[in-house]
Amino acid sequence: RSVYDDQPNAHQKFMEKLDACIRNHDREIEKMCNFHHQGFVDAITELLKVRADAEKLKVQVTDTNRRLQDAGKEVIAQTEEIIRCRVQQRNITTVVEKLQLCLPVLEMYSKLKEQMSVKRYYSALKTMEQLENLYLPRVSQYRFCQIMMENLPKLREEIKEISMSDLKDFLESIRKHSDRIGETAMKQAQQQKTFSTALQKQNNVNYGRNIHLGRNRILESKNEITLKRTFEDEDEHDEEVLTAQDLVDFSPVYRCLHIYSVLGDGEIFENYYRKQRRKQARLVLQPQSSMHETVEGYRRYFSQIVGFFVVEDHILHVTQGLVTRTYTDELWNMALSKIIAVLRTHSSYCSDPDLVLELKNLIVVFADTLQGYGFPVNRLFDLLFEIRDQYNETLLKKWSGLFRDIFEADNYSPIPVANEEEYRIVISKFPFQDPELDKQSFPKKLPMSQSVPQIYMQVKEFIYASLKFSESLHRSSTEIDDMLRKSTNLLLTRTLSSCLQNLIKKPHIGLTELVQIIINTTHLEQACKYLEDFISNITNISQLTVHTARLYGLSTFKDARHAAEGEIYTKLNQKIDEFIQIADYDWTMSESDGRASGYLMDLINFLRSTFQVFTHLPGKVAQTACMSACQHLSMSLMQMLLDSELKQISMGAIQQFNLDVIQCELFASSEPVPGFQGDTLQLAFIDLRQLLDLFMVWDWSTYLADYGQATSKYLRVNPSTALTLLEKMKDSSKKNNIFAQFRKNDRDKQKLIETVVKQLRSLVNGMSQHT
Repeated sequence: RSVYDDQPNAHQKFMEKLDACIRNHDREIEKMCNFHHQGFVDAITELLKVRADAEKLKVQVTDTNRRLQDAGKEVIAQTEEIIRCRVQQRNITTVVEKLQLCLPVLEMYSKLKEQMSVKRYYSALKTMEQLENLYLPRVSQYRFCQIMMENLPKLREEIKEISMSDLKDFLESIRKHSDRIGETAMKQAQQQKTFSTALQKQNNVNYGRNIHLGRNRILESKNEITLKRTFEDEDEHDEEVLTAQDLVDFSPVYRCLHIYSVLGDGEIFENYYRKQRRKQARLVLQPQSSMHETVEGYRRYFSQIVGFFVVEDHILHVTQGLVTRTYTDELWNMALSKIIAVLRTHSSYCSDPDLVLELKNLIVVFADTLQGYGFPVNRLFDLLFEIRDQYNETLLKKWSGLFRDIFEADNYSPIPVANEEEYRIVISKFPFQDPELDKQSFPKKLPMSQSVPQIYMQVKEFIYASLKFSESLHRSSTEIDDMLRKSTNLLLTRTLSSCLQNLIKKPHIGLTELVQIIINTTHLEQACKYLEDFISNITNISQLTVHTARLYGLSTFKDARHAAEGEIYTKLNQKIDEFIQIADYDWTMSESDGRASGYLMDLINFLRSTFQVFTHLPGKVAQTACMSACQHLSMSLMQMLLDSELKQISMGAIQQFNLDVIQCELFASSEPVPGFQGDTLQLAFIDLRQLLDLFMVWDWSTYLADYGQATSKYLRVNPSTALTLLEKMKDSSKKNNIFAQFRKNDRDKQKLIETVVKQLRSLVNGMSQHT
């Protein structure tokens, strides 16, 4: 580059120098060649001399080789044959050795295929393990071994998929057969319980009678023969009792468990199995919406649950670690909470006591079955006490209808008995005792009506029905006795009492019916002690026991009697009001008719006939009714006189009204109901009597002079009452001139009335100011 970058003639100078250098080198080469030229010529000359000898040697060698080749052809052929045979022999030996190594591998692989074909997957996995660890490493250099090695993981996955598929089929199968498994287990538990109960009765020499059926004791030998014969008949006629193992093939579970354990995925399998079973548990625990309508719905629900846990219990005991006791307890606690919630909800819809009772029996069998498998069931028995209260409620509703029907069908007349046989039929239903009635000859009448023995029998039936629920609850006789008494108290104090109260308030129940109701409640009250004896005989618990509850029938029937008595008083007063309403007084008449009003006489005759019916009532009730009726009649007559719509009253009307009050007083003095002392009943009309006497004799001076004194003749006459009545008479006298026969004294009479009115007004005003 410096040649081109320097002066312009630098290139030319460089070329000149280069040519000079070349010429120097050429001269040196020429000198070298000239120095060695002679030696080269000598060498060529020697080679030319040797050339002829070399040609001869070549011919000789070629000839020798040809002759040697011809002579060794046969040896070469034999040698090659020997070599080939030896190579074959060595190859055969090698093949035999390799085949001896490969044959066990091929046999094991063939065995593996055969095991796969017959679904012996666990054995196939063992074979794979031997292939991998023992046989294949010896021949790992062969391609078919590589193919086998590549296929083994695929076979393992295939086995896992197949075993998992079998497990899914198994899970589906037990889901479908859970109800049958559970039904079988519950049947076994029920039969075992029946068998145990029978054996207990057989071995108990003090066993008297069944508290529910009242059977007599059976001889031990006869018990044994009967028991044996019963179970033999069951074996002959009933379906053979199968276990869970008989109904379900558990081999898929075992196989899958073994397979996953061998493959090192045992934990994965356990988690999968438990997860799937939890899902199935939720499905099993989910009730049908209409389950509460029939007992079969409950039976299927319980059977499915029992079947589920029977399977889990079997898995727990035949496998190691697949399920644990902790897992099953946790699952059971979850299920138990759901079961209790479901039963609470669905049982609340049950209005039929028979269905509730069947539900209780199913729960008992269900609890006994699972208790036999080691599951705690105390909460189920606690639930039964809640259902027992509901059962009692359904019984109370049912018996409320029965009581209403009995009361509706009753004629409320004493029971007629024509002969001894009819009498015994009645007293066989109701504990009636009356020595005086026993002395009478037939035909005769029992004091109560037909509803009394029917009610008594229905109460006993209620006790039997309530007792049915207490069976198999694992409770003592004392607790059962307490339950029976409490439920019977509810029947008496709530249901029967409510029916009686409603009956008494019904409009078609008249005085005669009310009287009979009072008599009926009296006899039912007396029968309560027999009901207590009846319960004690059932439970064998003496009434003298400290904790024995008493029946509250006494208060129930007393309340009913008091209500009936009050209704009698009310209806009597209503009847009196009906008679009063038809009263038709001519308040402006000049003279009275001389006889009492017709409506009043009819009222008195009604009261007389009514009080004759009251002879069967307790004395105080009849007396109170009579006194109440007289007081109400007196008050009604007084209100009639003081009615604000009545503006004028003549003296003739006062005289007529006085005649009617006299008839009332005569009725009171005739002692319509025995037991009154002196003129007690007549005092009911004392206010009317003093008021009428004051107006009849016109004794105002005495009234005004003695007013306020305890010895006053007109002590019961109120000034305001007298003023009201006098003003009405004053207006009437102005219009009709009732003192026409005393015309010379009219002015004095009118002036006297005005004077008395003023004095009465001053008394009334003074009383108001004082008040």
